[in-house]
Amino acid sequence: MTKERLSLFDTTLRDGQQTQGVQFSTPEKRLIAAAVDDLGVDYIEGGWPGANPTDSEFFEQPPKTRAKFTAFGMTKRSGRSAENDEVLAGVLNAGTDTVCLVGKSHQFHVKTALGISRQENVDNIRASFEHVIARGREALFDAEHFFDGYRANPEYALECLHAAYAAGARWIVLCDTNGGTLPAEVADVTKAVIASGIPGDHLGIHTHDDTGNAVANSLAAIDAGARQIQGTLNGLGERCGNANLVTLIPTLLLKEPYKSQFETGVSDDALARLTRTSRQLDDILNRVPNRSAPYVGASAFAHKAGLHASAILKDPATYEHIEPGSVGNARIVPMSNQAGQSNLRTRLLDMGLDVPKGDPALGRILERIKTREAEGYSYDTAQASFELLARGELGQLPNLFEVKRYKVTVERRKNKYDRMISLSEAVVVVKVDGEKKLSVSESMDAAGSDRGPVNALAKALAKDLGPFRMSSMTCDWWISRCASQMAAPKL
Repeated sequence: MTKERLSLFDTTLRDGQQTQGVQFSTPEKRLIAAAVDDLGVDYIEGGWPGANPTDSEFFEQPPKTRAKFTAFGMTKRSGRSAENDEVLAGVLNAGTDTVCLVGKSHQFHVKTALGISRQENVDNIRASFEHVIARGREALFDAEHFFDGYRANPEYALECLHAAYAAGARWIVLCDTNGGTLPAEVADVTKAVIASGIPGDHLGIHTHDDTGNAVANSLAAIDAGARQIQGTLNGLGERCGNANLVTLIPTLLLKEPYKSQFETGVSDDALARLTRTSRQLDDILNRVPNRSAPYVGASAFAHKAGLHASAILKDPATYEHIEPGSVGNARIVPMSNQAGQSNLRTRLLDMGLDVPKGDPALGRILERIKTREAEGYSYDTAQASFELLARGELGQLPNLFEVKRYKVTVERRKNKYDRMISLSEAVVVVKVDGEKKLSVSESMDAAGSDRGPVNALAKALAKDLGPFRMSSMTCDWWISRCASQMAAPKL
């Protein structure tokens, strides 16, 4: 069976930048463009040339991508020709081979937002795309508010689409700009557009997640015959976000009927880097990754209930819909007061410890976890703290030295320049080879900046460790051990 080609259009750098609190720098745009291109999408929309200094700088030296690098703009304004519209000229002057223009397809917006007649709007759409095509560019028409417009006046909404298509637009993209349309209606309207004479392999879908249906709406359009999906990494976008390509891509590649029916430019190797790509974007944005994100979230393959973990040991397919490694993720069996011995043994195996079923240490470990969590602590996500606890009960935690006591102070004071500064100081009493030693250390670095109380503790501890002093892991080991005594308290 010959598979149909699905086109993937990434608009992270343009629509994703509409996310509240997100503002890409030019270097960040280059990093993201490279990551998206590495995935294997077909189009990368870089932004709107001339709309802001960052986008203008980005297009002056555009990244070299395998995907079609695309400039975004709008159809020409009334009262001037396409050739004399400076905004449209700015988009074309960016020099990209592909141009995406947004235009109105809802009569309400034509009247209220543009203040022109419906026919004039259609003429503007037609003239804009005739001009773009005459310049030798591939063109896409983002039909803004299309589903709302179709609901209000199907004939006019379709007339707008056909004006762009007849003028030579390669893709006609149906935009659910307000994000309020539901999947059944998306499917019905998409079928109606195809029936009107625009082939499905020239039809795209662009959805927003205001009802939590952006991914479902995109799939509904594909089911109805559209063959391009627009979206963003991690679902970035205005208000509630756009269709999430990080969810859509594995669904298209791994789930039926899409797996058997379609092919994309995303290889299995690229799919296996999906989790890394998703988290790279969060790292660039300094955002905490969504633990519950489908496919790539840290909790996407976490099995907390004892019954689930027991079944997972026998066959992962009992509670996992795909192999986690296919998207670059990993299975996690977290420890908590809901854990049974199946969870515990699975987690210990992940640490390289094969503890026989029925070993008394298993009961002791579980009892300690449950006691600690009853006091308000959590080992659910504190995996390192759990490992320290478990190895201690199993007699596998080395007793390199003993910290008898420690004290840390943080002082705020003015320096000689009359500026408030911090100074951290730690006192540690440690017993090494039967001998007690006291060490004191501040946390100032070579530049005279305070590195904080943890740094002061590490430096004080390192002073008197004798034969262990040269071990690069010793201080981290002790600090982690201290942390295990106060592991992740719940707030």
